[in-house]
Amino acid sequence: MNRKTLTPDMLRKIVLEEMTKLHEEKKLKSVEDKAKETKELTDGGDYADTLEKHIDMLKALKVKENKLRMELRSLDERKQKLIRKISG
Repeated sequence: MNRKTLTPDMLRKIVLEEMTKLHEEKKLKSVEDKAKETKELTDGGDYADTLEKHIDMLKALKVKENKLRMELRSLDERKQKLIRKISG
């Protein structure tokens, strides 16, 4: 019988080859998964409309916030005047 001894270098080489095979398989699977995901995606126009609505709502809320701040400021001024009347 003709036997070859397994040296550390040979073992290292075999392990590295198997690792590269596994990585290649993993890459192929991840590419296939991504391809499946892209098939499931919908039209981007729907998302653009939703985003536009969110931005419009944000602007409207900022306007409302400014109005409320002005109202709060006037209420604080009236409160201060009443406190001065009571204490003075």
